[in-house]
Amino acid sequence: MPQRALNTPICRDCDGFSTAAIATGTRNTDGTRATLTVVCPTCKGTGAARTSRKQQVTA
Repeated sequence: MPQRALNTPICRDCDGFSTAAIATGTRNTDGTRATLTVVCPTCKGTGAARTSRKQQVTA
């Protein structure tokens, strides 16, 4: 029987993949590749979207 997925808000800009490792093309002294870690600017690396609150209007 299929399980229901939780309704988690995912960032629409990064689709939940909030960080990326970019290879610089150089190698460290131990032979591993030098990388830069970059986070999504929209969700600030959380992978989740903010839920917007509806503004309450009174008359």
